[in-house]
Formats: sequence, structure tokens, C-alpha cells
Amino acid sequence: MKTILLLGAGMSSSSLIRYLLVESEKFDWKLNIVDQNTALVLKKIANHPRAEALSFNALDTTERRKNIQEADLVISMLPARFHPDIAKDCIELKTNLITPSYLAPEMKALTEKAVQAGVIIMNEVGVDPGIDHMSAMQIIHKIQGLGAEMVSFKSFCGGLIAPESDNNPWHYKFTWSPRNVVLAGQGSAAAFIQNNDFKYIPYNQLFKRTERFVIGDFGEFEGYANRDSFAYRETYGLFDIKTIYRGTLRRPNFCDAWNVFVELGMTDDSYSLFESHKMSPRKFVNSFLPYHQTKTVEEKFYNFLGSERSHLFNQFEWLGLFDDERVLGLEKATPAQLLENILIDRLSLSPGDKDMLVMYHEFDYMLHGKQKQILSSMICLGADQTYTAMSDTVGLPVGMMAKLILNGEYNKPGIHIPVDREVYEPILSELKSFGISFQEIENDL
Repeated sequence: MKTILLLGAGMSSSSLIRYLLVESEKFDWKLNIVDQNTALVLKKIANHPRAEALSFNALDTTERRKNIQEADLVISMLPARFHPDIAKDCIELKTNLITPSYLAPEMKALTEKAVQAGVIIMNEVGVDPGIDHMSAMQIIHKIQGLGAEMVSFKSFCGGLIAPESDNNPWHYKFTWSPRNVVLAGQGSAAAFIQNNDFKYIPYNQLFKRTERFVIGDFGEFEGYANRDSFAYRETYGLFDIKTIYRGTLRRPNFCDAWNVFVELGMTDDSYSLFESHKMSPRKFVNSFLPYHQTKTVEEKFYNFLGSERSHLFNQFEWLGLFDDERVLGLEKATPAQLLENILIDRLSLSPGDKDMLVMYHEFDYMLHGKQKQILSSMICLGADQTYTAMSDTVGLPVGMMAKLILNGEYNKPGIHIPVDREVYEPILSELKSFGISFQEIENDL
């Protein structure tokens, strides 16, 4: 019997746990799960004979190492900042590791040690990053196999609300960390390449510079640029490509409205507001608007929008932004924290809501002197608030990677991301059996 140690049983782990429990019956595995919320673990494993809820502090080195030593494979669903330390333990104890998180420089620096120890550490094997890499590389390798030259690659992904649960003017609800949504795009300019020119979009322009797409029968979407698309030339082996751009998907009018928060300074996380614990949403908004003796907060906000954006006013009104009854009650809060508090009240999933994960790729290439294009899209709908589209698309690839490693089908030591054919082919193939598949359209340009 082989033992899997799973660190973290939060929202994105639900589908992973279910998958591993099903596969454990076939392959004689035992699943040990540790989370701060033991009751949550017990609920998710539902007395399954091959699963056990462990009670220890996963951040305590001594306790963690003891359990890693007893495992054949570790899967960490903890926040990314903890992964390098976990990886060091796994290398020393010669235990393989999987994470869905971005490959950090601190993790990449462990490559030689991992190879010497014969340990596999697979990162970026969730959805974004993860399925985005695998689906992109499958088509890039297909195009290169034709002897064609890649000219342009654009890729977008977004966690959204399913159409049947879309009941608000933002056409959005939180399916991932609300704090990450509020802070998205901050810290550095978005960087990409367009027709061999290096392009940068600073944060104060990010939500103005969007692209629009129609995807299948699901209508119109818009995308804004992610932070660093440059690095993906190396990731995908596209060193000479003329255009490479990665972005995030939202529904139309989301970015225009979100940019109002940016312009006003409400997404700033660098300072605290005086007496923030006494603020209502109305007082919070008013603190960013100019003083006027007679105009109401609504009038001042409407004036700030201007005639070109006046159609967005109902989105802010719907959020309860002008409510003076509710006290936010956050001590020494930053603008971003107060905004997050307001948004969570209206944009959280309700009982019965379903989410949606959308991924969209554009590949332009030259073949025999003619420019061609492949459009590839995937839409995954969640089943409920436990087995969400986000949980499926993050957790299932992680579980499938675990199966490849435990069954000896992938045995390449080192620090990796899932861009090799021996990884993406079996995982993308198995994902189809869960209804997660890509539709392709080929065009002559």
C-alpha cells in the first residue's frame, strides 16, 4: 500500500480528495489529510476506509517531516509561500511532491538537489497554471510537428459564475480568493510582446486595455493582461515568437467598472484609513470623493463616472456602496481590505450557485507561406458549491499527476512544470472523461 499525504483540504481540494479516494480502491493507496479544520476533512472523506484525518500543524517542521517520511507522495494545497520549505523536506526525505502553485525562484533553485536525491517535484499542475500549459503545449507541439512557424500565442483564463447563477449586474461572483481579486495586477506592470515590440501596461491602465471574445454558446468575454507574459517564451519554447500575451477573463463591463475602484484608490493596500472600524460603505466611498456642500455621495460618484461611464452606476449601487447603515467594523483597515469586505457581502456564492471556468487560446502560425489560426476553448461548469468548476480544474489534474507518479508512469527527478508530452497527454485524455475538454476551430487568415 502506498501513502499520500495531502496538506490542505480547502475549497480547491474537494474534487482532488474525491478523485484520490476513488483511485485508492483501484491502486491500493492510503490518503492522509491534514488541515486546520479537521471537521472539514472528516466531512469530505465521509468515513472512507482508505482515508484518515490527521491532526498536526503542517507548518511545524518537526511534525511535518515525521509525516512526510511516512508518505510515498506529498501533495501540498497550502499557500505557495510554504512550498519551498516543504520541498526541502521532501528532497531530504526522498519523497515526491506535487503542488498546483507557480514555480517560484526559490523552488527552481532546488533543481540540482532534487535531481541528486532522485525526487520528483511537479509544480503548476492545477488549472492556471496547469491545464493552460498542458492544452497549449499539446497544440504547439502539433503545429510544430507540421513544420509550421508559430507567429502569435494568446491565452486567457477566468473563474466566473455559471450563466444559470448569473443574477447580478457585475456578472461575477468570487470563486477564488477575494483578496487576490481585489489586489489583481498590482506590484508590477503587465508585460507582453506584440509584433516583436515589448509592451507594458501599468496598473493604472490595466483595466482600460482589454480584448473581447465570443466563446462558443457562452457569449462575450473580455480579457485584461496578466503580469508577465515574457517568461512564457521559455516555458513554451517559443523564443522567436512575435506576439505572446496571457490574460484574465471577465464578462463585459466588469473591467470598466473595476477601473473606477482603481482610479479612486480603493484597491490600495499600502496604508490604513483613520477610524476604519467606524466606516459604513457610504463613508468609505465618500472618503475618496471631493467635498461638496450640497451634493450627495451618489451625485459626486455619478459626476466622477462622467457621461461615458454613467451606465455603470447601477453596478455600484447594487453593491450597496451607498449604504450608511452597515458598519464595516475593520480596525486599521486598508482601502483594499474595506473594499473586499463590501464586495464579499454581495459577490459571494449563494447556496445553489454554480461557478464556471473558462479558458481560451489563440494560435497563429505560418504553414507553406500561408497564415493560419487555431482557436481553442474550454468551459467547465461546477456541480455545486463543494464540487465547483474551480475545484475540478485545479484538483483533478493534481490527482492525475499523483497517479502517474505513484504508478511509475512518470519518473523524471527534478523540479518540473507539466509541459512534457508524457505528462499532458494522459492528463488531458483523462480530463475528457470528466467533461473537461477543448473545442478547436481552425481558420485561414
